[in-house]
Amino acid sequence: MTAHASASGLILSLPDLSTEAWPAPPEGKRFRLGSEAHKRLFCRTLLDTYDPYRPAIIDWPELGADALRRLTSLPIWDIAVATEGRAMRRVKSYAEMLDDELLKKAVELNAYEEGRHKLVLSNLVQAYGIRLEPEPVYHSPKDPEWSFLVTGFSECIDSFFAFGLFETARRSGFFPEELVETFEPVIAEEGRHILFFVNWVAWHRRNMPLWRRPWFELKVWAVWVFLALERMSLAKDLEGGSAENQDNNFTVSGAGQLGIDIDVADLMDLCLAENDRRLGKYDARLVRPNFVPRMVRLARRTFLKPAKKAA
Repeated sequence: MTAHASASGLILSLPDLSTEAWPAPPEGKRFRLGSEAHKRLFCRTLLDTYDPYRPAIIDWPELGADALRRLTSLPIWDIAVATEGRAMRRVKSYAEMLDDELLKKAVELNAYEEGRHKLVLSNLVQAYGIRLEPEPVYHSPKDPEWSFLVTGFSECIDSFFAFGLFETARRSGFFPEELVETFEPVIAEEGRHILFFVNWVAWHRRNMPLWRRPWFELKVWAVWVFLALERMSLAKDLEGGSAENQDNNFTVSGAGQLGIDIDVADLMDLCLAENDRRLGKYDARLVRPNFVPRMVRLARRTFLKPAKKAA
């Protein structure tokens, strides 16, 4: 069993990743969403693509004065560390209530990787001398399913924009190439997480009793309303430096702070392209997150036009 630790004292133990007892469905063979074959495919996709990188031995590159100033001046690091810690606790709480052995393995790995993201960020702020406020206490949620839904749908929103912002940072040279590449495994894991999550939603709703489905759908809509209201107050919360009011992934929180000069329509096109590229490499039979990409494509067809460039 592999364990990772950080200077903050957080210790993570890698869960059992063995999947021999659950053969994957034959390649190309169609199956019904909600079936045993569907569950095996989305669980094994997460488990079989695990990346064993170790946060403790990341060789953080030496930064020049300008790059270091840009990095340390971003007001996102308290939120970043706290939100990943909160996500780990919420996902782990849902794993603890599961009886299905394969699904439990996959959700435990999801929680482990959320915690590993926290270790990466904790080690980064230590390496570059970024001072953080004391972390909040990560309480176990009263309703693990609700919290898992909030975490998953929030990551579907944040990861879509993170894909584009990450590529923008790479192309623009806003941060050194070495630092951008250091975060590539984290961004790749976010893609795996949202792919797993939306397939779990599709599988879960088809395997619950009929009398429970209306309540589950109401819960899903309530989560979207909650996230919409949360993001309406995002700028104010960030201004106040509050990590308690941020929910999961920090990428959208930091988006407005990067200061990279790019047209919004061009950025949305890049987000769409990167979303398709990163998720397109997985089995085509799996469901993809579609709500945010659909809304962005609708916006691009209607009112979100590229700014006119000077000759």
